[in-house]
Amino acid sequence: MATFDLVIRAGSVVDGTGAPARTADVAIRDGEVVEVGRVRDSAAREIDADGALVAPGFVDIHTHYDGQATWDSQLVPSAWHGVTTVVMGNCGVGFAPVKPDDHQRLIELMEGVEDIPGAALHEGLTWEWESFPEYLDAIERRPHDIDVAAQVPHGALRLFVMGERGANRETASADEIAAMGEIVRAAVAAGALGFTTSRTLNHRTSRGEPTPTLTAAREELVGIASGVGDAGTGVLQVVTDFLDIDYEFTTFREMVEASGRPLSVSLSQARQRPTRWREVLDLLAEANADGLEMRAQVAARAVGVLNGLQGTLTPFSFTEAYREIAALPLAERVHALRDPSVRARIIEQDDTVSAKLPFDRYADMYPLGDPPDYEPSADDSLAAEARRRGVKANELAYDLLLEDEGRAFLYTPFLNYVEGDLEVARELLVDDNTVPGLSDGGAHVGMICDASFPTTLLTHWARDRRRGERIPLVDVVAWQSRSTAAAVGLLDRGLLAPGMKADVNVIDFDNLTLRRPTMAFDLPAGGKRLLQRAEGYLHTFVSGVETYAGGEHTGALPGVLVRGAQPSPES
Repeated sequence: MATFDLVIRAGSVVDGTGAPARTADVAIRDGEVVEVGRVRDSAAREIDADGALVAPGFVDIHTHYDGQATWDSQLVPSAWHGVTTVVMGNCGVGFAPVKPDDHQRLIELMEGVEDIPGAALHEGLTWEWESFPEYLDAIERRPHDIDVAAQVPHGALRLFVMGERGANRETASADEIAAMGEIVRAAVAAGALGFTTSRTLNHRTSRGEPTPTLTAAREELVGIASGVGDAGTGVLQVVTDFLDIDYEFTTFREMVEASGRPLSVSLSQARQRPTRWREVLDLLAEANADGLEMRAQVAARAVGVLNGLQGTLTPFSFTEAYREIAALPLAERVHALRDPSVRARIIEQDDTVSAKLPFDRYADMYPLGDPPDYEPSADDSLAAEARRRGVKANELAYDLLLEDEGRAFLYTPFLNYVEGDLEVARELLVDDNTVPGLSDGGAHVGMICDASFPTTLLTHWARDRRRGERIPLVDVVAWQSRSTAAAVGLLDRGLLAPGMKADVNVIDFDNLTLRRPTMAFDLPAGGKRLLQRAEGYLHTFVSGVETYAGGEHTGALPGVLVRGAQPSPES
């Protein structure tokens, strides 16, 4: 009889510890890794991985599948990129706890903050829950292709406890703070990974209103963090603009001191404050030196908007002439845009819009190729190409958008790209107090597609980068498997070692290729979303069960709801 369920033989094993790659076999039984090395015994199934990279499944700690996980068993696009565990409920938005009268408010908040179609949420959400534990139960009832973990979102929590006062950002009373802290404590005890909040002006409801948590007082945040601490486990996650960096970090330190729990904060380079990220890294280092566990979640590349006729935005969305035809089906809109008179009106009106801006937006806009280039140079911009062709940049943009029958996209990086390259992104990634995050898988479905961050780490940073220093493969694997898992307390995964959960990727690393995003219309109510595939993921296993082969779903759904922190096998 076979000793193991599966042996992956003779692969180049990068085990997630940061150790050098080695040729080894990986043996799996009952959903766990049993041996890594020279495995002599047989298995029910064996895979020849000679020439392939064998790595742990990736753990994406910053996603927004809060709605999709309730109606969809396949959590793509993340699952197409070697991700075997996703953590949702980030940025203080989500769908529990909730009172029946507040369903619409939470939909408007998610639609506005994360660009998920409200119609899709209305049709897809079953609302078979009110409390957060009931929401966890609903997630658990649906099988998934990968594991799912959830956090308690401050926006929903504040609305649940404070009602209209919470939505209007009024100050919480001591009793209300205590109630929120108790709800979070109970949620973490039931399996939530932690608590998240938003303090950024960029987050608004679909009505344009600021998020309910924007101005929550320090006392409120510290009180809720204490509730997490009372549960004895859990993490804290924050997104903020760092407008008053001293106030914010004093608040973060008090949250960690009061709870004894780790805190992470989203961090990117913004054009308005291009050096603020360095100040944040310094303050994180200082906090950790003082014994306060704090880290930043950072992106694998620039965060950029995709402009396209199928998406949420085009370069011409602010012209009256384009708005007149914006609601037409794509084919009819393309036909209209090819009319010379329509083209002339839109270009003329766009000239007026562009003249009012303090910068040349076409100097920061690039064609999106296939494979896409996520570190284009200034010479690749639409402004530069237009000069070479002797045409206006908006005319070039107009023509490019009509390619592929209107399915083309233009790329505008707006975070981590102030200097026109990804050096800031690299410095953020290699810092001792950061982990990869911010993919926003499941969100921004009409204009951003960053769930492919894990593939960018492998391809761009470890193999292909031409415009600067690369990052060793062993590091990028460790960062997005073991480091991310440990950051949220999931110590049972992220390593290829005996006793660890058998989440495994077998990858044709030499030929791994990221394809350009495409628009699908497969959300509930026919809602649209950007999807992005990759070629080169040969096999992905979740708990020892193959979920994807050659990038295609096998039909297996071994993914489960992860309830709370998970101890390491040795503990």
